[in-house]
Amino acid sequence: MNSTRIRIKRLVSEAVLPRYAHGAGEDAGMDLCSVEDALLEPGAPRTVATGLSIELPPGFEAQIRPRSGLALKYAITLPNSPATIDPGYRGEIRVILLNLGREPYQVHRGDRIAQMVIARYEAVEWEEGELNGTRRGEGGFGSSGR
Repeated sequence: MNSTRIRIKRLVSEAVLPRYAHGAGEDAGMDLCSVEDALLEPGAPRTVATGLSIELPPGFEAQIRPRSGLALKYAITLPNSPATIDPGYRGEIRVILLNLGREPYQVHRGDRIAQMVIARYEAVEWEEGELNGTRRGEGGFGSSGR
């Protein structure tokens, strides 16, 4: 498996570097951990600090996604999932968390709060003109049936 070296900076000494729970051969996402205690009230989005910043090379993005265990057990999600960190951003990675449950949820320092996937992307140039037809055509939401 190929790997790409990406610079990362701990903004606080207790920041935990992102890591694969089962290794890069089995996991696409690396766990991101909180460096602060945060109470997530139901229905109120809140950012939670990771204490990390990264230097992505051009052509790469970091996607921040919910953790399935937090979603299933506590209804904790990311309202902007997947969140995108662009290669030009050098600020702290902060995760927007949303508690969809009925009870407050307490995040503790060191808790795994999200996962990060590093992905390549393509730059595009738009070419205006007529579009080639397809069998689907303009069929949108629900066009393939139930």
